[in-house]
Amino acid sequence: MGRTWRDGDGVLRVGGEVVALEVAASYRARARGLLGRDGIDGAMLITPCASVHTFRMRFAIDVAYLDRDLTVLAVRTMVPGRLGLPRPRARHVLEAAAGAMAGWGVRPGVRLVVEG
Repeated sequence: MGRTWRDGDGVLRVGGEVVALEVAASYRARARGLLGRDGIDGAMLITPCASVHTFRMRFAIDVAYLDRDLTVLAVRTMVPGRLGLPRPRARHVLEAAAGAMAGWGVRPGVRLVVEG
């Protein structure tokens, strides 16, 4: 059986990188996401989720689509005002400021670890 996700803070581990993480698991937190913010320190995990949009966003973001095991299926950079297509097999979405994921080594095939 899979993990039960709750809204809150945690830590994302990618290889040797340790990144502050916000988890958005409730309907309200998922709907709000990063809307109304001017940026993000670290990343946000939205679960369950298979697609995102950037309407009313103030900044460009990196989006990683993850399967149920937190393995990265695809990574895209999205500018404000775009609608992302749903990804087959995606169960979670990780969002961060544009360019951050490349620096952390987040790319297809990498398995992420979430603590907390």
